Amino acid sequence: MKANSTTITKEQFVAILRDSGITDAQMGKLHQLFEQRHPEAHEAFLRFLQIDEAEAKAIRARSR
Repeated sequence: MKANSTTITKEQFVAILRDSGITDAQMGKLHQLFEQRHPEAHEAFLRFLQIDEAEAKAIRARSR
């Protein structure tokens, strides 16, 4: 999917994180904290990034 002016894709967001110096380990920690503290918002954020349901479930499972 292509992002419009009010959305961003997973790839675009990951590029921003990488350009900011965020490592894979740090991204994993971010997902872990997001899932622990705000699981419903984490799901909504993953969907906002246009991540499909199967991948979102896998990310959330790894984050628990």
